[in-house]
Order: sequence, then C-alpha cells, then structure tokens
Amino acid sequence: MSFTIVEPAPARLNRSELAVPGSRAELFEKAAAGAADTVFLDLEDAVAPDDKPRARRNAIEAINDIDWGGKTLSVRINGLDTHYMYRDVVDVIEQTHGRLDLIMIPKVGTPADVYAVDMLVTQVEDAMGRDKRIGFELIVETALGMANVEAVANASRRNESLHFGVADYAASTKARMTAIGGPNPLYGVLTDSDGDGPRDFHWGDMWHFAISRMVVAARAAGLRPIDGPFGDFRDADGYRAQANRAAALGCEGKWAIHPGQIALANEVNSPSEKEVTQAKRILEAMEEAQKSGQGAVSLDGRLIDIASIKQAEVMVRKAEQIVAAG
Repeated sequence: MSFTIVEPAPARLNRSELAVPGSRAELFEKAAAGAADTVFLDLEDAVAPDDKPRARRNAIEAINDIDWGGKTLSVRINGLDTHYMYRDVVDVIEQTHGRLDLIMIPKVGTPADVYAVDMLVTQVEDAMGRDKRIGFELIVETALGMANVEAVANASRRNESLHFGVADYAASTKARMTAIGGPNPLYGVLTDSDGDGPRDFHWGDMWHFAISRMVVAARAAGLRPIDGPFGDFRDADGYRAQANRAAALGCEGKWAIHPGQIALANEVNSPSEKEVTQAKRILEAMEEAQKSGQGAVSLDGRLIDIASIKQAEVMVRKAEQIVAAG
C-alpha cells in the first residue's frame, strides 16, 4: 500500500441516478416516490433556454416542499460558459433549506472549472451560515475533460463522483455516432481470411477506454465512478448490457433517463444473494486463518488472501447499504 492515503468520498448508495427535467414539475413527486438511489433535477440539457428560469424555480420549490425520503438529491446546473450558471448556484442554495446533497457540474474541462463553482458555493454557504456542505458530481463529457480527468477528480474536497457523459463526449471527439450510448456497428474487427470461408465481424465497445480511464481516475481520488445515459429506454437488454459492462470495469451506478431503467440499474449494481453469501464465507475463512496464524487460506479450491478480504468487505458493505436504504 502506498504511503499516500486516499480519503474516500462519503458513502452514498448510487446504483441508479434518475434524471428529471426541471421544467417537468409534474414528474417530481413520482421521482421522489420511485426506487432510484439518487435523483438529479436537471437545469441544463433537458431544459430549453426560455424555460430555464422557470425550471430553476421549480427545482427550488421541489427541494423545499417534496419529501425525498432517504434519497440523495442533486441539481445539475448549467455550464460555466453560460450566464445561467451563477444564478443556478446562488438561488438554489440561498432559497432552499439544506435538503440538497449534491450539485452536478456539466462538461467539466479543467480543475479551474471545479474551483470556480467551489468558490461560489462556499461563499453562498458561508453567507447563509450553512453547516452542511454540498458535494459535487462532475460529468466528464468532453475531450478536454477526459484529457484532464485525473486533475479534475482531485480539484476539490467537495468532489464525490465522476460521471461519463457519452453523448457530449461523442460530439466533442467527433465520433461517428448519433445514438446516446450503446455500441456502434462501425467499431469492430474482421477475422483473418481463411481460404474461401466467410470472415466473421466482431463488434467492439468504443467507450471502453473512456470509461476505464474515468474509473481509474475516480478510484484513485476516492470518488464514485458512475456510467451515464443510455438513450433507447425501450431497449432493456441493451441497457442491461451497457450497465453490466460499466460495472465490470468498476462503475458502481448508472443513469436512468426513464423510470423504466431504474430497476435495471439497481439490479445490475446490487450484489446477488449468492455473491454476498460467498463474500461472507471468505471473511469467515480468513478470520479462522488469522486465528491459527495463517496469512492465506484456500476456500473451494481457490486461494484467499488480503486482496480477497478487501473485495469481500466491499461487497458486504454494499449489501448492508442496500438493506439500510430499504
């Protein structure tokens, strides 16, 4: 273990994160009553320019008046390159009563972007005498942001999570893609020619590198890596496949842009009963080994060591979080 100790972000359940347009106030109560771990009220991309002041007012009323239960509640502000951003931050903090947990910052490109919002949030919180400090969710969705992802992840003590914004990232990198998330039939390899036989074409995952890089940056900074949206909300199998891929790479949650995606995200990002049982067996086996002075032990024909313990502890803690959330 390195002498450098990474302080983890607050432990929040973040399997599913539901996006709710701030201009659609009729959806707020349903979101609060739903099964998403986190809800963000969107003042940015999902809101037309003429509707942004109204969406901000809607979000403020919703934060104050709706019972959000044990959910993590976030607001996605507008970008730093717009004149809406500062008013989003000032009004939302000044006119709400402490229920807001997180601010989501879109299109983060450099550490200075995070610093600017941190300065503004800190000034408003101090002026209001707030003890509760709002955390930050950062969306990595540009080539600039990905190039600076490690520095961005460490730009503020408020940072809690990094999110992969696949649609804007595709636009920023000029990728030949118009869908939001999912595979691309152009991204694949053709097997070598073998006589006159047909050659097989194998699809690849064009987002693998970006998500993997974001995960490493997030984990190195003690943050939660979260996969972003999947646009075709009718394609449950496609959503599940993308969520499983992200989870396999280390993400612990995924966006839901439609209520129908929430259960899928929760399912994929929850350890199964079999996995939790096995994790508990590992911890029990290591406890017995330590009592007898052994540094490692085998279980079901497989070696168990300190790394196995860490993996098992993570899984058991996640299961406990899920139970506690009801």
